[in-house]
Amino acid sequence: MAATLGDGDPAATVLARLAATIKARRTATADTSYTRQLLDAGVRRCAKKLGEEAVEVVIAGLTENDEALKAESADLLYHLLVLLEVRGLAIDDVLETLERRIGTSGIDEKASRSRKEG
Repeated sequence: MAATLGDGDPAATVLARLAATIKARRTATADTSYTRQLLDAGVRRCAKKLGEEAVEVVIAGLTENDEALKAESADLLYHLLVLLEVRGLAIDDVLETLERRIGTSGIDEKASRSRKEG
């Protein structure tokens, strides 16, 4: 059985709290909540914003200091959680997928996806 967010792991607890905050922002007013503005803008806007943040992580990883990389990585995780929320998915679902992959070679896992897609 997969562990769920928040059962003692500090990183999971932070992600669970952030995901809960994002979900709660659905009922906030758009003039006071950036998250609500993103959710209202829909999947396309949330996905675009996630892509922008991913590029910023890459740039920080290549050219900036550790603090910049940590800050951009935090932004990326936030925007991933927003995209999951707008699609109605839980971070637990993503973590369960990761847990199933533990112990599987990345090469083997990628090859299995190719076979399923082909």
